Amino acid sequence: MKKILVPTDFSFAAKGAASFAMHIAMEMKANVQLCNAIVVPVEAPAVAHVTTPLIAVEALEEAAIAELKRSVREIESLDELQTAPGDYRPAVEYITGIGTVPEVVSNLANQHDVCLVVMGMSGAGGLNEFILGSSSSTIVEKADYPVLLIPKDSHFKCLHKIAFATDLSREDVVAIHILAGFARVFNAQLLIVHIKDKNEKMTTQHQLDIERFLNDVTNKINYHKIYYQYVLDKDIDEGLEWLATYGQIQMLAMVHRKHSLIHNLIKGSHTQRLKRHIGIPLMVFPPECSTWVI
Repeated sequence: MKKILVPTDFSFAAKGAASFAMHIAMEMKANVQLCNAIVVPVEAPAVAHVTTPLIAVEALEEAAIAELKRSVREIESLDELQTAPGDYRPAVEYITGIGTVPEVVSNLANQHDVCLVVMGMSGAGGLNEFILGSSSSTIVEKADYPVLLIPKDSHFKCLHKIAFATDLSREDVVAIHILAGFARVFNAQLLIVHIKDKNEKMTTQHQLDIERFLNDVTNKINYHKIYYQYVLDKDIDEGLEWLATYGQIQMLAMVHRKHSLIHNLIKGSHTQRLKRHIGIPLMVFPPECSTWVI
């Protein structure tokens, strides 16, 4: 049975992500696993001091398990109110791990039965940050698995249209193939979007690249609800923001690259900049995800 992994720090944003994950799990007929990372506060410098950190870790683990059990009860109670008799009801599990948040999430995510990692975003004044701060930025940077980021105030809406932003890289076809399987579960349209700076001229080579990419998608992906849209904007970030705001989509997806080929990057990646103010769920694929199935 597939599992959706939900890292949690027991915050409001984390609970929102868990609720969102439950809705997805119901459609995918998957289970949900909450996880909490226990960070050892001090490493023992000598054998004589080993008992102190061990006791501290045990106390942290007991507290985390108590919070996880409480979270499971809350999720299951909410699930009972939202599901009709006969609907699939995901099992909700919990697990702790000792180590940094990226280490724990990575170890759990790479188990064969985990199909997706769902995390929350939170923030104030329009500036969203991951619920786990820099740790989750590290997760996105180093992940070799898909990560679905949920804004703090986002509530699950039936997925009718999912957009995938591409720079026409051949590797994106693999991600689109995985995303098509996800979209098929919801019978959602999959909109492939290519955003181009309006100050750049459309060259013959660029047109050939578009045709080549679309031919690859058509030949390699069997899904009848795939469409293509060309967006001409000032820059890639503004084009993505416009798409998320006005494109009538319920989810945006893209491949995270340290050195993105979508456009000339000055600093950082589009996914790291976009996650600060996006108002809809953002699914981030790693550059290499050929063995992953959602």
